[in-house]
Amino acid sequence: MTSPRSPLSSHVQAFFTEHLCHHKRVSPQTLASCRDSFRLLLNFVKETRGIEPSALSVNDLDAPTILTFLDHLEHQRGNSIRSRNIRLSALRTFFRFVALRDPESVETATRVLAIPMKREDKKLVGYLTRPEIDALIATPDQSHWIGRRDHALLMTMYNSGARVSEMTTLRCKQVCFGATTFLQLHGKGRKERTIPLWPQTRRVLQIWFEELGRDGHQVAFPSVRGGALSRQSVNYLIQKTAQAASAGCPSLGNRPITPHLIRHTTATHLLQVGVDIATIALWLGHESIETTHVYLEADLETKEQALQKLTPVKEQGTRFTADDPLLAFLTSL
Repeated sequence: MTSPRSPLSSHVQAFFTEHLCHHKRVSPQTLASCRDSFRLLLNFVKETRGIEPSALSVNDLDAPTILTFLDHLEHQRGNSIRSRNIRLSALRTFFRFVALRDPESVETATRVLAIPMKREDKKLVGYLTRPEIDALIATPDQSHWIGRRDHALLMTMYNSGARVSEMTTLRCKQVCFGATTFLQLHGKGRKERTIPLWPQTRRVLQIWFEELGRDGHQVAFPSVRGGALSRQSVNYLIQKTAQAASAGCPSLGNRPITPHLIRHTTATHLLQVGVDIATIALWLGHESIETTHVYLEADLETKEQALQKLTPVKEQGTRFTADDPLLAFLTSL
């Protein structure tokens, strides 16, 4: 029988090595997200309560402690509500595992599992106009190796609408040249999809791969040291390129340009030229078509085109006039 102060370390190790890797076979990205959630939580408990992570018990991570940690993420670390909910989701998965593994910890686990997800404001997604994305792609100095890499990377990102994780792990062999050139992407949820490339993108990648040596197992867009670029590196090079491009396209200097914004741009431009929403969902690798609806909500141009198809009202309707004192009062409110 496990004691009421069940050591946390054994559960955490089993959670990562057995449950996530073996039972659920989660992706490396999911594993890394859960790992980071626990690092933040354990460091927070160590700083606030002075308990070393290896000395913690399951009961030390009770609901009040978790709630205080979530508030810390929002107010001290400046995390968004979305990030806060991602951390809570990882902890919920852990405590569901603990409840099955250690009956003595069921009460603690149940209270943590009762912590609700926080509602967040649904903002319209942003995107770049065609002149803006053209200016961004054309900016890298192609007389240098890094400039040629960045140019090929940005063009491929816009053409494919791929996630940054898909771009940083892309191998040369995943680009299939032929009558129709396409990318083979391994996306979120272990889903694979193929994306056709423009002839211009194909030519740029052919020249770039010849410079790399065309080793099929090599990453398509390596760092200066030859390894894969990190997400932070891609984000930095895009922001740096956007700042340089703002000299000729001032609107690029007034907003943060991220890899995901380029993905939004691809989806919105496909929508604007008449591609149906189901095809865009397949293009982006969305699990559900409902995820793709955000582009319909954000694209004002498509809504304006729809409005033009609607016949406007020709005559001014008559305004309702109340003939009863009580109705007149309610109308005046």
